[in-house]
Amino acid sequence: MSFNPHRYERRPPDRIGEILLKHTSLKEEQLESALAEQKDKGGLLGEILLKNNYILPHEIMKALCIQLGLTYLDDLKSAEIDANLISNLPINYAKTKEIIPLHKTQEALGEVLTVAVSDPFNPTIAEDLQALMGIKIKIVVSTPIRIQDAINRVYERSTSKIVGNIEGEFAEEDYDLEGPIDILEATEDDAPVIKFVNSLLFRAVKEKASDIHIEPFEKEFVVRFRVDGVLYDIIRQPKRAHAAISSRIKVMGQLDIAEKRLPQDGRIKIKLAGKDVDIRLSTVPTTHGERVVMRILEQSGTPLELVKLGFSPRSCDAIEKMIFKKYGIILVTGPTGSGKSTTLSSCLVKLNSPERNIMTVEDPVEYQIPGINQVQANPKIGLTFAAALRSFLRQNPDVIMVGEIRDKETAEIAINASLTGHLVLSTLHTNDASSSTTRLVDMGVEPFMIASSLLGVIAQRLIRRVCMKCREPHEPSDFQLQEMGMRSVPVGATIYKAVGCPSCSNSGYAGRTVIHELLQIDDHIRSLIVRNVDAGTIKKTAIERGMVTLREDGVAKVMQGFTTIDELFRATHAEDAT
Repeated sequence: MSFNPHRYERRPPDRIGEILLKHTSLKEEQLESALAEQKDKGGLLGEILLKNNYILPHEIMKALCIQLGLTYLDDLKSAEIDANLISNLPINYAKTKEIIPLHKTQEALGEVLTVAVSDPFNPTIAEDLQALMGIKIKIVVSTPIRIQDAINRVYERSTSKIVGNIEGEFAEEDYDLEGPIDILEATEDDAPVIKFVNSLLFRAVKEKASDIHIEPFEKEFVVRFRVDGVLYDIIRQPKRAHAAISSRIKVMGQLDIAEKRLPQDGRIKIKLAGKDVDIRLSTVPTTHGERVVMRILEQSGTPLELVKLGFSPRSCDAIEKMIFKKYGIILVTGPTGSGKSTTLSSCLVKLNSPERNIMTVEDPVEYQIPGINQVQANPKIGLTFAAALRSFLRQNPDVIMVGEIRDKETAEIAINASLTGHLVLSTLHTNDASSSTTRLVDMGVEPFMIASSLLGVIAQRLIRRVCMKCREPHEPSDFQLQEMGMRSVPVGATIYKAVGCPSCSNSGYAGRTVIHELLQIDDHIRSLIVRNVDAGTIKKTAIERGMVTLREDGVAKVMQGFTTIDELFRATHAEDAT
């Protein structure tokens, strides 16, 4: 729910103007300019002030509250909010309506519950809350961001209390494993351990975490989320609750809960707000208990176009020319979590048409693309990448995508397929594009086969985008300029630094983008591969022939204001060492 203050502007503009001058950052000359514009063009004063960036939306709300005699709170200290007040208030309702109970007081007419809301002019909120809570309601006002932040913190504190009651609550027969688990269906009757795990999954998906780490130590266990490639501590809890939680997760993943000495892998399918979410589960025994990692994959996701992922227009054109070749092999390289599968899926979407037979083998299938035949690898029953690839060749494919080349067998089948009239796309784990040829040679593939089949190699990393709402201009030091290979900031470019605000959870970053390098295999590079030269020589030659390196692409994104120097150095540190 969003509050539109313009609907409630009842009094003359000068009255609101006086309040804004007294209680906000609005300056008198700004107000006079806005009033003149209003007289000349018409419109609402608040709308004009917002359009000209003279004030912020919450400052209009504050002025309206003062005008109407409502209490406006600039800060909601979650530590002072009574967590017992939310026991009858579902978190989904609180977030949707943007409300949070603050405290109870005894007044002349009886007990009164004070509730913070973002839209005090919605007449149904007080009535609904009075019916839900069974108590008289007093409304105070705050911003949506502050209310959502308070909701997250108070419900998290409430969840942590559940852990104290977990011991002895776990029983395998409590869980129904038929079909995807809808984690929003947990009720008050469910065991505390179920509610705790559900709350973790719900929060992780909401905060767009890619991984959940549950790590046991001597006296406590820690839950961490990986958001935009960086791990953050979320909750620390007493060690006694860890066994029950890890057992619950293993039951959801259909693992052997009695086996705590060996690593196990599984999958969990859940439904969250009607969305299918696939979770890859991995457990590893440590000295203090089982370490659990869950990788979250939203099944409904659709791959973006390459340019929207962060590829330059020049690279997009070059990649498009490669993927429309009739045969050959294209590799995408980078470490785990660098967006390789997303890039390949974007290429497949561009290739997808009724006249092409496209087949993929993946582990797991991250993006489900209509019109493409996708196979989930399952090594436990012998369905490896190599086995699936061998079967594909009997299915008359035009385009084949292999999730990853891990061994000589897969590499040789993929290269042979590319030499016999098929376009093959795959991934490889190397630091940069030029290292991919030496990696294949190390696997046992003959250099002449690599040279004959390889069309190009894309090496990529994901770097965090600086938050556009709180970024600030930054003057780089001489050392930073030197590290970026520059003497000064180009004319017209602005370098920003990360600051942090409620919108980006005070991290200074929101979302990620790709930095990349594209090695195109021409006759000159092909001759080097046949001679089995080292990766450094190939890279040097490719740069001389126009290849833009990972670091150079990252510098370009810094100059464009998409990311920061610190983030660039963090993401490309490994490349500096090579």
